[in-house]
Amino acid sequence: MTAKRDISGPVDDWKESVYEPYRAKGGERRARFATTSDIEIAPVYTPLDAPEAEVMERNGLPGVYPFARGVYPTMYRGRLWTMRQYAGFGSAEETNERFRYLLEKGQTGLSVAFDLPTQMGYDSDHPMASGEVGRVGVAIDTLDDFRRLMDGIPLDKVSTSMTINATAAILLAMYAALAEENGVPVGKISGTIQNDILKEYYARGTYIYPPGPSMRIITDIFAWCRERAPRWNTISISGYHIREAGSTAVQEVAFTLADAVEYVGAAVNAGLAVDEFAPRLSFFFCVHNNVLEEVAKFRAARRIWARIMRERFGSGDERSCLLRFHTQTAGCSLTAQQPENNVVRVTLQALAAVLGGTQSLHTNSKDEALSLPSTEAALTALRTQQIIAEESGVCDTIDPLGGSWFVERMTGELEERICALMKRIEEMGGMTKAIERQFPQREIERSACEYQRGIETRDIPVVGVNVHTGGDSVLGKQFRVNPEIERRYVERLAAHRAARDAVAVGRLLADLEETARGGENLMIPIIGAVKGGCTLGEISSTMERVFGRYAPVNA
Repeated sequence: MTAKRDISGPVDDWKESVYEPYRAKGGERRARFATTSDIEIAPVYTPLDAPEAEVMERNGLPGVYPFARGVYPTMYRGRLWTMRQYAGFGSAEETNERFRYLLEKGQTGLSVAFDLPTQMGYDSDHPMASGEVGRVGVAIDTLDDFRRLMDGIPLDKVSTSMTINATAAILLAMYAALAEENGVPVGKISGTIQNDILKEYYARGTYIYPPGPSMRIITDIFAWCRERAPRWNTISISGYHIREAGSTAVQEVAFTLADAVEYVGAAVNAGLAVDEFAPRLSFFFCVHNNVLEEVAKFRAARRIWARIMRERFGSGDERSCLLRFHTQTAGCSLTAQQPENNVVRVTLQALAAVLGGTQSLHTNSKDEALSLPSTEAALTALRTQQIIAEESGVCDTIDPLGGSWFVERMTGELEERICALMKRIEEMGGMTKAIERQFPQREIERSACEYQRGIETRDIPVVGVNVHTGGDSVLGKQFRVNPEIERRYVERLAAHRAARDAVAVGRLLADLEETARGGENLMIPIIGAVKGGCTLGEISSTMERVFGRYAPVNA
């Protein structure tokens, strides 16, 4: 309180006698300054906005509850974040080649992009897969494809993240089966499956089954990993796709944490003790252009999650309270106009993620508004992370922006708005009920529309698009997937089916269907089916016969 009395007078005097007259005479660049979440930005921040005693009480210190300043005591002084470039296109062999290239250039973890048929539970020869095989990620139909994808990669030394949701259990089963083949105990594999189905219903769209059965599959994965793969992150609760769909920073965190509350509640209701599975939960966020808001967003998210786990779910294990997260730079911010500018955007976004304390990071390539990343552009994106890590100096101290009057005030503002939005969802009965009422869908649509309107009116400047236009640079040859890949995959599937034991496959799928109709853990028959030669599409369609296929209310 002493600090307030000491400086409130001088601050008021400065505003009245210095700032306002100067502003009135020369004006300011905009009538109003605000973040992307429409939080108004004051002209200057002082200790009045973040008194030292309150900052310490609300944040603690690194590695200590509520973890606002970082989830580990040494953060990047002890170990840098995992540099995990997202890659996947065309065939398993081509994607394996890109993985090896990135690992050779210093990448420290893998992140797999799967094509839409794989994500939606279709084999490459299914009519719905026509024209989409290998287009936006790698096609995986069988365990043989997965062997080709990971050929020569030591599964006990490299952690692998897989952006897969509705078919996550099948891809995890393939990973576990391959590890066993290679002599790696399943208990030693490390990585993450996204496995976050709720956001698919309102932000992304690669769902298969209705919410109830989908939640059962997720809790079955939690239980199986608790027993067999304790180092595996069972879910990556994703705000990234929420932000890419058009949300604000506040909506991104609020909807993500509301999804997380739903998953934890479902697992507890299924009989799992919270501290048996919660330490393996992980998160995935977008990092956008407003650098300081993004830093504050990550700090606020950690604080909120720690409190939820301790106060709502009664966690007694601090590891359950850690909001560990992967970050990806904002794909929706990349422009086809003047694509070289995207290198700068990605650098600023990556810096914000590091200043915000991310555990792993993907940096987008400059050409992604036009095509899949070229090898050269992917290398530049990786080098961006390496330069931040090795040359910038921002990793030498923990939470370097902690104590900034602006960042601390913004952290508090974001926390209040995030919690208020989560309370609205809670009053609807939780996130599943909110999705059924189309609440997050409408909120994201409204925010996306407002953002687009801001670009069109130039209230939101985008260099090369609505300001500083002209003189567009032209990228070289753009990367394209070979259309022959689909034909090869279809032929390979036909040969696979002809060579396997059809009777054994039938028994394995019948066992899976029986388990789906009952209450036993689904991972066990899924792993058996994968090992026995069943395809991803066959396994998925077997469960679909029992669970049905989800159709949105407004479809």
